[in-house]
Amino acid sequence: MSITARVLLLIVMLGAGGVGAARWFVGPPRDAVVIGYQTGVDPTKLAQADGLYERALGKPVIWRKFDSGTDVITALAAGDIDFGNLGSSPLAVAATRQLPITTVALASRLGRSESLVVRNAAGIAAPADLVGRKVAVPFVSTSHYSLLAALNHWGVDPARVQVFNLPPPQIIAAWTRGDIDAAYVWEPALSALKAQGTVLAGSDQVAAWGAPTFDVWVVRRDFAAANRAVVDGFVRVTLAAQDTYRREGARWTARSREVRAIAAITGSRAEDVPNLLASNDYPTAAEQASPALLGGGLATALAQTAAFLKAQGKVDRVLIDYRPFLYPAAVRRVAQDQHDAHTVG
Repeated sequence: MSITARVLLLIVMLGAGGVGAARWFVGPPRDAVVIGYQTGVDPTKLAQADGLYERALGKPVIWRKFDSGTDVITALAAGDIDFGNLGSSPLAVAATRQLPITTVALASRLGRSESLVVRNAAGIAAPADLVGRKVAVPFVSTSHYSLLAALNHWGVDPARVQVFNLPPPQIIAAWTRGDIDAAYVWEPALSALKAQGTVLAGSDQVAAWGAPTFDVWVVRRDFAAANRAVVDGFVRVTLAAQDTYRREGARWTARSREVRAIAAITGSRAEDVPNLLASNDYPTAAEQASPALLGGGLATALAQTAAFLKAQGKVDRVLIDYRPFLYPAAVRRVAQDQHDAHTVG
C-alpha cells in the first residue's frame, strides 16, 4: 500500500473530522516548524505565549490549535504538523495503527483538569443514575478512555448510557441548549460546564482506580530523524516550562501575568487556571527519562490502554511492544545536563 493510501486509510479508521481532515495537506514553509496544540492547561502554554519555542528552535514556528487528539493524529498522518500535543489514549490508538510518530516528552500526568460533569438539573446523584442519560465526550480522547474506565469501575454498562461523540466546542453548545445530561471534557469547556454542573469524577480518581492518563508531545519520525537539534530544543523548552512552574507556580494567581497568558492561549477563565495547573503532575526530566515513564513504563501504560480500548471495540489489536513509540533520548540529555550542572554547582 502506498504512503498516500495508508494516510487516507488511517484518517478513515480514526473517523476524524474538523481541522485535521478538512483539507488535504499542501505544506507549510519548509523553514518553519509546525506545532499542533490543544487547549488543556499546562505550563508549556506560558512558553508558547512568551515565544520561547521560537527562540530555542531557531526557526519560525507556526502554531495550530486542535479540538481533540484525533484531529492532531489526522494532521500528523497527513504531514500537516511536525509536533503534536495529544493524550495517551489517542496515542495508544495511533501507535496500534502504526502511525510513524514517537513521544518526546510528557506535558502532564492528568488529574482534575479532565472531569466528568453532570448537569445540576439532571438529577444525577450517583453513577447508577447515568443509565439512559446522554453523555458527551470526544471519542478516542483521554476523556473518552477515562469515561469508559470510570463506568467499568462503577459497574455501569456503557451500552446502557447514551454516549455521544462531540468535540469540546460542540459539547458547550449542546450543554447550553440542554441537549446533554453530562460530559467528560477538558478546558475551556470544563469550566463552562461546571458553572451549571457538578463533578462526578476527575481523572485523578480514575487514575487511582487503575487507569492513569497522560498528555504528551509527539513528533513525526521523519522530521525527528532530520532535525535532532530542533527536537532537543523543543524538549528543553517544554521541561524548562515545567521546572519554572514547580519553582514559581505557587505564586501564580488569577491576576498574575503568567496565568493571564495561559488563559489567553487556552480560552480558560483566569480564575480557574491556578487550580487547573495544580490538579496535574509535571514529571521532572529525570523522572521522564526513568524506566517508569519514557524509559519504558509509558509503553506498558499504552499497552494497557490499548487492551482496554480493544475490549471496548475501539481498536482491533494490541501491539506486543509500544517502546518503539517512545523517544527518551532528548529528555535523557536534558536530565544529564541538569545533573552535571548540579554537580558542578
